[in-house]
Amino acid sequence: MKAAADGPDGAPPGLWRDADFRRLWVGQTASQFGAQSTMVVLPLLAVVSLHATSGQLGFLRAVEQLPNLLLSLFAGAWVDRRRARTVMVSADCGRALVLAVLPAAYLLGLLGLPVLLVVALLVGVLSVFFDVAYQASLVRLVGRDRLMRGNSALEGSRSAAQIGGPALGGLLVSLFAGPVAVVPGAFFFVWSALSIRRIRRREPVPARGDGPARVRQQILEGLRFVAGSTSLRAVGIASALFQFWFAALMTVYLLYLPRGLHLSGTAVGVALAAMGPGAVAGSLLAARLPGRFGYGKVLVSSAVVADGVMLCVPALDGSAAVTLPVLIGVNFAFGTFGQLVNVTMMAVRQAITPVRIQGRVVATINFAGMGLTPVGSLLGGFLAGRWGLRTTLLVTAVALSLSPLFMAFSPLARLGRHLRHERPTGPLDACRQRTDSTRTAPDPLREEFSPPDATGARRARTRWQGRRRG
Repeated sequence: MKAAADGPDGAPPGLWRDADFRRLWVGQTASQFGAQSTMVVLPLLAVVSLHATSGQLGFLRAVEQLPNLLLSLFAGAWVDRRRARTVMVSADCGRALVLAVLPAAYLLGLLGLPVLLVVALLVGVLSVFFDVAYQASLVRLVGRDRLMRGNSALEGSRSAAQIGGPALGGLLVSLFAGPVAVVPGAFFFVWSALSIRRIRRREPVPARGDGPARVRQQILEGLRFVAGSTSLRAVGIASALFQFWFAALMTVYLLYLPRGLHLSGTAVGVALAAMGPGAVAGSLLAARLPGRFGYGKVLVSSAVVADGVMLCVPALDGSAAVTLPVLIGVNFAFGTFGQLVNVTMMAVRQAITPVRIQGRVVATINFAGMGLTPVGSLLGGFLAGRWGLRTTLLVTAVALSLSPLFMAFSPLARLGRHLRHERPTGPLDACRQRTDSTRTAPDPLREEFSPPDATGARRARTRWQGRRRG
């Protein structure tokens, strides 16, 4: 069944005229905002309602992020062998039910840090599977000619949620008392499940015998593909540097605003909410700047501005009338340029990754980028307890500059205004080419894959058979 009428001359309909794609996009966007806001609501709930210490807050944030380290690679191979939409709907429903535990525990007088830790862990596990599944779902839903535009729309939503989600979380804590702040997050997950379930186009069951039979081998193929590309390696390393120190910074940041600057819950929510409009501005800039100035220049310069502006926060002091406007400006700038980095980095990754291995490549990049965030959160809480909030915030803000510094000396900085798309001959040929060949693997941004010379192979086989008969 077609979701929309064909375009002129039998061409496929426009992406946004495809009703099934719109349902996927709405569901994915709602789910991403629910997940990202929950990751802020739970720590703020621990600080404001449960009066958690810096060490306890660091541990809670580490538990939230631990599934990225433990399950990302497995989830990529597992989802590649199942119906992605079933995985997404199940993950959404599961997260909504888990969040509903918090208000119930509060009414029963059982709400405490242990309950919060269990909820954070379960939400994190289900979020890992959803994040990998929506990537695979798009590949099975739209034609290859619309895949890049579809990926850009979905990844733009995810990037916006990564920036605007914390803003939404802060706003929810300021509007709703106690664990009631998690209810809107549960609503987002239910909305996502209903939207994705309405997709009408049938999704084929992935052939479980296609490619390596064992999950471990599939995981290794994703790792080899990323390791075989200098550009993908650079994406993974830059992401890991940023996410590690950003996790440490955010642990301290969420303590510093209410306890260091003595801001009310409402003021904290307003300050964090400024990232949302900034993310929108960054998305608009991402549509034009890389094509005009080059992907490398935009990546490095945007990362420098986004990370550098956070150095203003430790210098703040005084009343809320002075600090709050500055925080709003800082968070707006961080949201703008952070979103610009996210969308541009996503475009680079999509230009390199073959369609059929996207789940594993995304999982590998997520593992590299997010795998160490639990350690970063623990480190932030530990240092805050030893050095104090302001000193630790300054150290972690300075450490954020390691990511743009690495990008400035990596192949990413040399990217121009155009990205070349690779055309693998099969779903895993690129991996096998890197695994079996002893020469240095080509970077897909500079050299396209070409299919093997089948004609030459047949001629050689014919000559050999002729000599054998002779």
